[in-house]
Amino acid sequence: MAQKRNFKDSIRRMFLLHAFVPIFLLFILFLIFTVVNARFMLIHQTKEAGRTIRSSLGEVYRSYNEEVNRMAGLPQVIEYADTRRGSPRVYEEFYNFNNRQQVKSIMHILNKNGEILASSANLSPESSENALKAIVLRMSRTGQPLLAESNHIRFSHDRYTVYTFAKEIRKDGKIIGYLTYQLYEEDFQKLIFVQNNEIAIVTDQHQTIIATTNNIVRGLLNKLTLEKENGYIVINNGKYYGSETSIPQAQWRIYTLNAIQLMNYTYLSLVVFFTVASVLLLFLIQILARTVSSRHTRAIDKLIYAVRELQAGNMQSYVHIDSGDEFETLANQYNTMLARLNELLTRNEELSDLRRVAEVKHLQSQFHPHFIFNVLETLRYTIVVDNKLAQDIVLILSRLLRYSISTEGSTVILKDDLNYVADYLKLQQMRFKERLGYTMNVSEEAMGALVPRLMLQVVIENSIKYGYRQKERLHISVNGYVAGSDLTIEVKDDGGGMSEERLRQVRGIMLDPDNESPHIGLNNLHRRLVLMYGERYGIRIDSVPGEGTAASITIPFRKEDADV
Repeated sequence: MAQKRNFKDSIRRMFLLHAFVPIFLLFILFLIFTVVNARFMLIHQTKEAGRTIRSSLGEVYRSYNEEVNRMAGLPQVIEYADTRRGSPRVYEEFYNFNNRQQVKSIMHILNKNGEILASSANLSPESSENALKAIVLRMSRTGQPLLAESNHIRFSHDRYTVYTFAKEIRKDGKIIGYLTYQLYEEDFQKLIFVQNNEIAIVTDQHQTIIATTNNIVRGLLNKLTLEKENGYIVINNGKYYGSETSIPQAQWRIYTLNAIQLMNYTYLSLVVFFTVASVLLLFLIQILARTVSSRHTRAIDKLIYAVRELQAGNMQSYVHIDSGDEFETLANQYNTMLARLNELLTRNEELSDLRRVAEVKHLQSQFHPHFIFNVLETLRYTIVVDNKLAQDIVLILSRLLRYSISTEGSTVILKDDLNYVADYLKLQQMRFKERLGYTMNVSEEAMGALVPRLMLQVVIENSIKYGYRQKERLHISVNGYVAGSDLTIEVKDDGGGMSEERLRQVRGIMLDPDNESPHIGLNNLHRRLVLMYGERYGIRIDSVPGEGTAASITIPFRKEDADV
């Protein structure tokens, strides 16, 4: 047989489920959000860096392209290239422009043979002079009036230029020289070094690197070669997210890269943090669950303990609950009932000469603890499932207790007792849901009959207790009618019924005045009716295996109270 779940443990599990699971789900959602947001930010920052660099470099290209054309056409420049006079004015024009630029440059004026006439830099190494001469000769050979190309040229003090703007200087339609601007590599690097970006690369249309913030991307002959894997760029076994943009008029391509390794470290840190936090949170919630379950089950535990003590014969098992809720009401009703039981026992002792009355009172008193315990057991499990339903149970139970301890006589109108039975069956329907049904069909004449208080309680209880043993659903019908001078109440169920042998045993127990078996319910009821009305009255049990059981109660039909 499955062990019954402790109510305190049920509350604790319920608290754990409703507290930890939502928080854990929030953790998971936050982790997913963080991962998605981190990737979005990485992509956004990489692309934004590319846009920023493109804007800055586009302005550099536009400025130098306009300036080399303007400068080559100035009269003072043409005069200097032709006569070697007026160099201060030439340098003044150059420095006015150069000082305003983010990317500084070196200016050279060369004759048509590639010999340097003027330079804004110190004396250049021979290699740089040769590079300049090669540019001039190539322009002369190809007839290009304007040249813009990447080239890596070393000047004095180990300073390098990486891009050249060159323009013919003409006088009267004839080429008399060339003007060049050599843009510094270090200024390019400063310009492309932007926030939230790890590596920036600028190349020309041939993938030759003009400038980069990290030399690990330089390949053979200063070419850019990027290896891709699963949508990421791989450099020295490191994965990067890359974004590419361009400046069409300059034919420059701009690449911005950000490593995803740092993002992976962030993910790992978050997973570790959430794991540790979840463990600590689970430990904390378990402590809180024990505290909350102990606090909220203290009242029901007291009630269960008091009822069990009462079952064991302790007639002083009063319970004190000051919770201010329905349990306090239930405890007060229980205490009132127990006080009434003790009062009845005292009266029975004082009226020992009235043996029949004392025995009836004694038998009647045994119904209350048995009934209370069964209902509390039902409440114990129902409160876990539905708090509102538990409140309804408490209210119905309160009515039942108030009715059962009423001092308005030992007999009541059958209509009142049937209302009590209906309340009791409502409680059981709350427990068994659609598995339990009942109907009542009692004549108007019978409704006004006087009957012993709680007469039908034990019969209904037995129908529910034993009717489910062989069937999943149970229907109970209560019929009442007057036949001559007798009132007959029939309680039928469509449960599993009893075998003939078991039926004989039950009838034997019921009719035995000295019954010592633990099955006392029907025996008590039958004995009570016999003591009150005589031997020809009482209860009769019939049963058919597989079809159900019927209990027929017969008592005198009376319409006015008659004490026994």
